[in-house]
Amino acid sequence: MPRFAANLTMMYTEHAFAERFQAAAKDGFKAVEFLFPYDYTATDLSSRLQDSGLTQALFNAPPGDWASGERGIASLPGREDEFKRSIDTALEYALVLGNDKLHVMAGLIGPDQDRAHHRAVYLKNLAYAARQLAPHGITLVIEPINTRDIPGFFLNRQDDAQAICAEVGLDNLRVQFDLYHCQIVEGDLAVKLKRDMARPHGGIGHIQIAGVPDRHEPDGGEINYPYLFNLIDALGYDGWIGCEYRPKAGTSAGLSWLKPWL
Repeated sequence: MPRFAANLTMMYTEHAFAERFQAAAKDGFKAVEFLFPYDYTATDLSSRLQDSGLTQALFNAPPGDWASGERGIASLPGREDEFKRSIDTALEYALVLGNDKLHVMAGLIGPDQDRAHHRAVYLKNLAYAARQLAPHGITLVIEPINTRDIPGFFLNRQDDAQAICAEVGLDNLRVQFDLYHCQIVEGDLAVKLKRDMARPHGGIGHIQIAGVPDRHEPDGGEINYPYLFNLIDALGYDGWIGCEYRPKAGTSAGLSWLKPWL
């Protein structure tokens, strides 16, 4: 049976962030994820998780200057020291919150920038981060993101992400398979899930969902999620599925899709 985590950055925005944990638990979620925890102390977030009976599934390492438009620094030449510090910060939070998956965003690349250079920096940074996380049982995940939502994002395709993981060659580096992003860029979701689920280096470390094309509830749009949930189960995936979508209206009112899976 699939296990779903509410994304508290996108869901329950009708509540203050601190109140979203209890709201998610009340609706039957057993886990949560969000983009970034760094506006709060790790101990405060840990208390909210414990009070709500929730597991922390995932969050992102610091992405650079998010407010000014940066979307990760892992592939950015000249930012290697900052990237290492970001992993130190993320690890401090993960050890308190208890999640065993950490996502790092690749960052943006301009049309005139050297992709090969960015890729070399990216691989070196990923190897560093994975080695730092491995003694703590934490898996590093990388996510291909569509260029409609984030124009210029460095990593867009599942096969490229898997090739990067294979080249780095570390057991705790895997791909975050967001079915929303993949459908927009590539489609053919079932085939890619079958192809990539259990690769020896890489594979799928975390899954996220949303309706396509509008990024609302997964029971609307062009993706047949009930079929894919059954397939994900059959492929032996036992991780969390992050619900990274923007509800059309109130979050709780739009959760009829979830009831068969609770």
